[in-house]
Formats: sequence, C-alpha cells, structure tokens
Amino acid sequence: MIKVVIVDDDSFIRESLKVLVGLDAEIEVVGSAGDGHEALALLQALPQADVVLMDIRMPNCDGVEGTRRIKTSYPQTSVLMLTTFDDDEYIIEALRNGASGYLLKNIPPDRIIQGIKTVHEGNMLIHPDIARKMAGFLQPATRPEAAEQPLLDAYGLTKAELAVVSSIAEGLTNKEIAGKLFLSEGTVKNYITDILSKLGLRDRTQIAILYLKSRREK
Repeated sequence: MIKVVIVDDDSFIRESLKVLVGLDAEIEVVGSAGDGHEALALLQALPQADVVLMDIRMPNCDGVEGTRRIKTSYPQTSVLMLTTFDDDEYIIEALRNGASGYLLKNIPPDRIIQGIKTVHEGNMLIHPDIARKMAGFLQPATRPEAAEQPLLDAYGLTKAELAVVSSIAEGLTNKEIAGKLFLSEGTVKNYITDILSKLGLRDRTQIAILYLKSRREK
C-alpha cells in the first residue's frame, strides 16, 4: 500500500484529491495539510509517508521550500509537485530541492494516480509540456562528450554508468533504461546504487540535476 499525504492550501482541492486518489486500491491517503510547514509537522506525527502530493504555490511555506524541508528530514519520501502553474523557475528549484516530478492539475485523475506510483518506484516524472519549456535547460551548450567528460574524470564514472546517468536525466524509468541499454532491470538498479555512492547523492533526481547542470555550464 502506497501511503500518500496531500498538500494544498485549497481545502476543496485537498478533499477532491483525497477522494480521487483514494479510489485506487494500492493507495492510502494518510493525511493532508495546507502548506509545506504543516506537511512537515504531519509527517513527524505519522509513520513515514511514501509520497507527498504537493501544490507548488501556497502561503506561509510553498511547495519549493516544503520539498526542501521534507527531503532533508525524510529523504526516502518522494515528493510529486501538482499545480496549475508551469513556471520554469519554480520547477527547477523544486527538482533541485529533491522533488521527484511535476504534473499539472488539469490532467485526468488516472494520470495523477499513475504519477504517484511512478515516483514511488523511484522514477522521475515531468509533464511533457514542462519538459518542452525546459528545453533550454536540458540542451547542452557544446558537444555532449565534452560536457560529460568532467563527470568521468571527477567522479570516476564508467562509460556504462554515464549512459545510465544520461538516461535518468531523460526521465526514463529503470525498465526503459534496461531496454535502451540492453541490460536487466536488476543490473540498472545496481548501477544506480554505485552511481549514487560515487557522486555522493541521495536519489536519482539529484543525479539528473547534476548531469543537466554539468552540460549546461559547459
């Protein structure tokens, strides 16, 4: 059972999401909060939640800051941003703070449910519309091999590990990476464990951000 906390400053939206998400037999909504500060307090009072479904723009403590606080205290909890705003700056900051993905509120309920399951499995999830808006951030300023070389030199990554890193940055799931690189899913998981250790990072979102940042700065 995936334990979910819903965070939104609009009580009607909170209750609506609670009903819609709770219809899935694999998901249990264990609490709700009105901002990031309340969400952190709720997590402190509950057994650890698996996924926090959180609005990005809220008073007192917005989703960006709320994500930072939650991931600092509960790094194993996935945070999925859900909002009507497709603001590049907010998106990038939320990802940098450890968010596992981002969806718009106007998508069908089944897509939200699938999104929760996707990030719970340890994968990243970015809405296609937002990915297009972030194209400038995702595109390298020079040849890919030139931008990737520092990762090989500074962190001791192998070519195979770098291929996994770049695939994570594309938003691919472990299954998709396995198919792309002709590996088993178990091997991909082992690669990711080794990559996290070498890079000194806590999750695949941070892997993606480091990779994209290294390409952008070159």
